[in-house]
Amino acid sequence: MALRLGDTAPNFSAESTKGTINFHDWIGDSWVFFFSHPADFTPVCTTEMGRTAQLAEQFAERNVKPLGLSTDTAEEHLKWIEDVDDTQSCSLDFPILADADCSIAQLYDMIHPGESETAAVRSVFIIDPNKKIRLTMTYPMTVGRNFDEILRAIDALQTSDAKSCALPADWRKGDECIIPPSITDEQAKEMFPEGWRELRPYLRMTKV
Repeated sequence: MALRLGDTAPNFSAESTKGTINFHDWIGDSWVFFFSHPADFTPVCTTEMGRTAQLAEQFAERNVKPLGLSTDTAEEHLKWIEDVDDTQSCSLDFPILADADCSIAQLYDMIHPGESETAAVRSVFIIDPNKKIRLTMTYPMTVGRNFDEILRAIDALQTSDAKSCALPADWRKGDECIIPPSITDEQAKEMFPEGWRELRPYLRMTKV
């Protein structure tokens, strides 16, 4: 069964480069950037792992834990991390799950036969502290992820949750937000005391 937005992220226990992880226990009260890659010691994956490590402080500022996965073993991951650190000038410290039997990849629908029967595609799951899946992205094996968009999407989700607002196209932190149509003007006066710009009755823009 396909996983959908709002579903509880399935729990699992698995070996990783940081020991055995029970997913729900490991999440704790954090957000999670859970992402798969096709294979260790491959070029695109090496750059993605390096970029995730380089952005460690930015993920931490957002209370986000990165968690990688591929269908390789923990021993292979540990050897590969040395290459990642060396070639990408980083220090990779987040866990990478070992999924040699593809059980987690199958659970999260990361195996797409049109790409590979055994290797995971580049899946992204943004999961909130309530263990709910809030956003998914899927990239093919030949295309690396856009980490600016991943951070932007996390900012948007967290802002929407905190301020009960919606976010327009290309929104970035500090830009105007949208007051959802489900919020009446009377409610909006209390929730957004600085006021708003009304472009249409259904399109009210405000700073939060």
